[in-house]
Amino acid sequence: MAATLTTLLSSPAGLPFLRSGSIPWKGGLRDRAADLRAELAGVDPEAFARAVDREMRWRFDALLTGVERYRNHAYRRDLADPPAVWREGPARLLDYGAGDGPGGGGLPVLFVPSLINRHYILDLSGDCSLMRWLAVRGIRPLLLDWGRPGPAERRFTLTDFVAGRLERALNAVLDLFPARPAVVGYCMGGLLATALAQRRPRDVAGLALLATPWDFHGDNPAMAKRTAAALAPYEPVLDTWGELPVDAIQALFAMQDPLQVARKFTRFARMPPDGAAARGFVALEDWLNDGVALPAAVARDCLTGWYGRNDTAEGRWSIAGESVDPRRLRPPALVMIPEKDRIVPPCSARALAQAIPGADIHNPHLGHVGMIVSAGAQTLVWEPLAEWLRNRR
Repeated sequence: MAATLTTLLSSPAGLPFLRSGSIPWKGGLRDRAADLRAELAGVDPEAFARAVDREMRWRFDALLTGVERYRNHAYRRDLADPPAVWREGPARLLDYGAGDGPGGGGLPVLFVPSLINRHYILDLSGDCSLMRWLAVRGIRPLLLDWGRPGPAERRFTLTDFVAGRLERALNAVLDLFPARPAVVGYCMGGLLATALAQRRPRDVAGLALLATPWDFHGDNPAMAKRTAAALAPYEPVLDTWGELPVDAIQALFAMQDPLQVARKFTRFARMPPDGAAARGFVALEDWLNDGVALPAAVARDCLTGWYGRNDTAEGRWSIAGESVDPRRLRPPALVMIPEKDRIVPPCSARALAQAIPGADIHNPHLGHVGMIVSAGAQTLVWEPLAEWLRNRR
């Protein structure tokens, strides 16, 4: 909201510079700026300034209206979690095919979500749940809920999460089912799943990676380095608390597109409050605001290592002393690269797909979160994923 308000309030102040042509426009905007000046040549400056002021006030009012309606919306997520078949610390392995008993319900698939967002994006609501949809289509989904880091997890490194907790979750699946599981990783979870598959190739029937980054400098190296540099002010917090707080993580994401909040809440303000679209918006926004803090060492690895130095693509990222190299992966692999992804640029994910020998590549015309929960997700992502997984039997 602060970024939106600052942008709107700066609009009247920029009008004299627009008319004089003294704003140093970037290359792609120079022609549009020249056309705009030509259109304004015969317009009364004071009338135009009043129009800009009205538009500025309308946009901010629409944003505030959307935020207020979201805060007071009646929707609350009330889905009951399925049984947990394994626990360690705050982590749980949720079995979405539990009604079929151990060994039943089709191919076991271990789903690995990100460490910084809650697992239930894959089980968002009664109307939108990839896990429950797969469970009645010959797949036995087992979703890893990392939980929130406690005192022990605040000392964890990525090696502790992958070579420790994630591998023990895999062991639990192997103990429960006669068939080797496939592993599916989403976003950051795809990086962890890649490391797992490299370490345990004989125990993984297949590896599917959804919107998984690899070359963090492939699209905009300067932006990636700025994201890494934004960690510096939080170093005292990391040292004192042992974790990067959720609000700090949210701020880092907001840096990627400061006006996104204004756009989405303005759209929400126009939705009928009792409609399915409004309920879906609230469900997703509740999930986005239910983030998880990152242990200090993990935050440094992700931001300084991945975003700052591009350790993944440069071959410097390692787990338990072993370099994570997708060229060494042996299980069959599927890489889904959403073409409209603004969180993980397609070129970042494509670098991973190109490095994995023989990987199948699928390019749904969706965004990062939309590939899981949008209206087109079932046709463009869920169904192709289910078909690929069924072929891993």
